[in-house]
Amino acid sequence: MAYTDIDKPSDYFNTVLYTGTGSSHAITGVSFAPNWVWLKSRSTVQNHLLFDTVRGATKKIMSNTNDPEQTEAEYLKSFGSDGFTLGTRSEPNQDGATFASWNWKAGTALNNSAGSNNGSIASTGSFSTAAGFSIVKWSGSNSAGTIYTGLSGKIDFVILKNLSTTRNWIVKPKSFAANDVLYLQTTGATVNAPGDGWINALTATNGTIGLVAGGSNTNPLKNVNENNANYIAYCFQEKKGYSKFSSYKGNGNADGTFIYTGFKPAFVLCKNTGNSGAQWLLVDNKRVGINPIEHYLQSNSSSAEGTGTDNFDFLSNGFKCRSTNSWSNQSGYNIIYMAFAENPFVSSTGIPATAK
Repeated sequence: MAYTDIDKPSDYFNTVLYTGTGSSHAITGVSFAPNWVWLKSRSTVQNHLLFDTVRGATKKIMSNTNDPEQTEAEYLKSFGSDGFTLGTRSEPNQDGATFASWNWKAGTALNNSAGSNNGSIASTGSFSTAAGFSIVKWSGSNSAGTIYTGLSGKIDFVILKNLSTTRNWIVKPKSFAANDVLYLQTTGATVNAPGDGWINALTATNGTIGLVAGGSNTNPLKNVNENNANYIAYCFQEKKGYSKFSSYKGNGNADGTFIYTGFKPAFVLCKNTGNSGAQWLLVDNKRVGINPIEHYLQSNSSSAEGTGTDNFDFLSNGFKCRSTNSWSNQSGYNIIYMAFAENPFVSSTGIPATAK
C-alpha cells in the first residue's frame, strides 16, 4: 500500500520566517530553489507580495489587490538555489519587521505551442509532475480556449491573475460548478457565471485548464484571456501525503470540524464560500509551531498578523477547527481549502507522523 507520493514534503514546499534589515538581504533555508515565493510582513501593514521564476525576479503581484504586475528592482532581486535575495524596500524587507515567506518548487521548463499537448493557447512556464504544481503564463486572445500546464491528469485547484491591467484574481477549486469562481483579493462569496470570463469546471484529464467567455461584455474574457493581456496561473494536483484541495462544512462549535488530509499540515489557506464577509485565512506550522495554530494572515488584506480569532489544531493526519468564527467554521457553510504537508501521515517505509 502506498501511503504517500512524497516522503519529504519540504523538498517541494517550505515556510521560512525572517526579520527585515532594510538592506540587501539573502533569505536562505528554503532547502530548494524556489519557483514561487509568497511574502508577507507579519508585524506591519503591508501588501502580500507574490513572485515567480516564470515572470522573473523583480516582478510583483499582490494577492490583496486587483492591481496589475509591477516591476520593483528593490523587492525580490533574485532567486537562488536555497532561497532568494531581497532589496531595500520596506514592503518585503523593513528593518526590524518580521516576515513570513511561503515557497514552492516546480522546476521543469514548459514551452507549449498553440494546438499541441491539448492546449489551444500557447503557454510557457515551470512545472513539477512529482509535486503536482505548475506555473503557467500566456498572452490573451479574447477567445475561449485551453491552457496546457505540463501536468497530466486532472487539475484540482487554480489561482489566476491578469498581469497587464486591473482585474480580479480568479480562484477555481475542483469542487466548484462550471460557472463558479472566487476572487482572491476580496471577502466575497462564490460568484456564479461572472460576466468577465471564468475557468471552466476542472474535469479535464489532460493537464489543461479551460477558459470560458462570460456574459455580454464587449470584452467577455478580461479576467482570463483578454486580448494582448498577459496572464499567470498557479495550478495544482493533489499528491497523496503532500497536498490536498477540498472543502469541509463548518459546525460553528469550538469543538470544530476535523478535516482529514492524510498528512500533518504545514500550510492551510481557506475561505468560507457562502459568506460575503469572510476573510481568506492563511496559517502555517512555523509562526507558532505548537497547537493551537492561532497566528493568521489574510490573503485579501494588507493587515498585520492576527491571533486568537480563528484557531486550528494541526494533527498527524489533518487539521481541526477550534473556533466558532464564521471565517473558518460557520455552521452549515462550505469552506474550501488548499493544504500542504509537513509530513505524510505514514511514509512509504511505514513511519507515522506525529501531531504538534
